[in-house]
Amino acid sequence: MKKITVAIDGYSSTGKSTLAKQLAKELEYVYVDTGAMYRAVAYFAMQNKFIGADFFDKKALIDSLPKIVLEFKFNTDLGFAEMYLNSENVEKQIRTIEVSNFVSKVAEVSEVRSKLVEQQQEMGKNKAIVMDGRDIGTVVFPAAELKIFMTASAETRAQRRFDELQQKGDNVSYEEVLKNVVERDYIDTHREDSPLVIADDAVEIDNSYLNREEQFAAVLELVNEVIKTN
Repeated sequence: MKKITVAIDGYSSTGKSTLAKQLAKELEYVYVDTGAMYRAVAYFAMQNKFIGADFFDKKALIDSLPKIVLEFKFNTDLGFAEMYLNSENVEKQIRTIEVSNFVSKVAEVSEVRSKLVEQQQEMGKNKAIVMDGRDIGTVVFPAAELKIFMTASAETRAQRRFDELQQKGDNVSYEEVLKNVVERDYIDTHREDSPLVIADDAVEIDNSYLNREEQFAAVLELVNEVIKTN
């Protein structure tokens, strides 16, 4: 069966990673969560005091980029790969609201994007990959055979993210999460380098009223159609 590249873009908290994991498992493809890569760099910046509530030393972060080694290591118990930063498993640390508050600012830095896009393109050179993020179909894999763009209302996405953080035991309010979602949307769509936009040939999916099973079934049908016609 022909192998293709599936590029999934969209706003924060639209379930891109969940869908991408489902597809990769079903197709036996490699799954890459590019958001985790940017989160890991943001976490590195936080740990090294390069970024905070009222400051961002971009030069210090750019100068430190050669010291940042990112790897995905497959966890057989979980059934998916986890993010490692300089040989440390940071999967849990990068999913906090604190990292969410800074990740879009870090992702604005052109030097950061350049470093990560190069790595992402290398990961997908042999196809048979499902990758999700903000610029996969427009920058990383503009020739991807299937491009999906996911969206939902800010309120719906904030509620999903709030529920997820509550289940993890994080002490956050819905208002705080909604504020983060709205701010990230603005930064992601207004940055100069690779802003979040829908590719001309992408299939847009508003999943405000879709459950995971309905969404997966619809996208899997799209994948199978593309595989048959390519």
